[in-house]
Amino acid sequence: MKHLDRRDIVKGLLITMAAGLSSSCATISGAPARVVVIGGGFAGMSCARTLKKLSPSLAVTLVEPKQHYIACPFSNLVIGNGRPMAAQTFSYDRASADGVNHIMQAATAIDADGHQVTLADGRRIDYDRLVLAPGISLNFDVLEGYDQAAAELMPHAWQAGGQTTLLARQLAAMQNGGTVAISVPENPYRCPPGPYERASLIAHYLKTHKPNSKLLVLDSKERFSKQALFMAAWKSEFGDIIEWQGLNDGAKVISVDPAAMTLHTEFDRIKVDVANIIPPQRAGKIAQLSGVANATGWCPINAATFESTLYADIHVIGDAAIANAMPKSAFAANTQAKLCALQIARLLNGKKPIESKLINTCYSLVTPDYGISVAGVYQPDKERWLAIKGAGGTSPLLASRKTRRIEAQYARQWYASITAEVFG
Repeated sequence: MKHLDRRDIVKGLLITMAAGLSSSCATISGAPARVVVIGGGFAGMSCARTLKKLSPSLAVTLVEPKQHYIACPFSNLVIGNGRPMAAQTFSYDRASADGVNHIMQAATAIDADGHQVTLADGRRIDYDRLVLAPGISLNFDVLEGYDQAAAELMPHAWQAGGQTTLLARQLAAMQNGGTVAISVPENPYRCPPGPYERASLIAHYLKTHKPNSKLLVLDSKERFSKQALFMAAWKSEFGDIIEWQGLNDGAKVISVDPAAMTLHTEFDRIKVDVANIIPPQRAGKIAQLSGVANATGWCPINAATFESTLYADIHVIGDAAIANAMPKSAFAANTQAKLCALQIARLLNGKKPIESKLINTCYSLVTPDYGISVAGVYQPDKERWLAIKGAGGTSPLLASRKTRRIEAQYARQWYASITAEVFG
């Protein structure tokens, strides 16, 4: 894996961001320009706070109905009984301290022509630029038998919180010798390696506490992120506890029966004790309601500015955006948010957008002290983010136990750093 390229990109982006600090007087007709950010995750929170740092005079409003944010990264450790939920929970106090106006309401509609956002309580707020960072919504219309009620029996745990603790409780209550199944959807979805990290940490829990149990990974794909690394680790760490089946094995789950705890594939009917159903996904609800998402369910953008190709003055960042080669990850959301904030500050000051490369690194834990990673560097090309060949890579397939422990430490350091930066 090349580290120099990624350090250079980070350095270049920081220099660019510093140059943008001179853009401190963004106004529209003499009044402070108004930027509304919908969504308070890694993307939205990063963008709102960066906007205020770049242009303190901006009127920045964060529309986020929750008082606290529960992070998905590292939530698989909660499921595997290795981390308290409190370590995943963050407040929005720093946004308010920075001068961001946090409105604890859901956005229910967007008037793109009138430049207004309608809130759940009926209020309307005006904007000059709007940033959508709504994350994902789960598509309950695709998998037969799986809806929000079914998720209370077969949790998805793909939006951290109550579903996370529900899946953890089900695993704890399962008898030794039971069967757990994870159903993995087709691409794209939030955090490409996430299901496989989850499988790893559940297998670690089973090996430690319920060694006669088995984990089935029923995948809708034949290829997945860090596949060779995961499969080598599963063999060495868990023996025959994990069984992965892919599309060519007929393993795609096509329907479920929550009452009978059964999953149906093209060829089999599989009864399990615990089922983690990760359904197909699309951009968050407000993107669907406002028409900013296209027929794919995701939001097309102009890569350099993250401005919607469907509506002017609306930007989309994070999981909801079609960022092509860039994965839907917290790291990517954070870097996209910073660049988007800079572009908005420049546009509001009558300056042209700049072009900048972005990076992403995804860490995964196989066990609490066994880490692996994949990294990439990306450049904008009109409506696409393209990977720069040779500028990224994965952890070495043949590495010492010490190297895996170091990568696990890097993962924890990354999580501590990004959450401190975004929410601390």
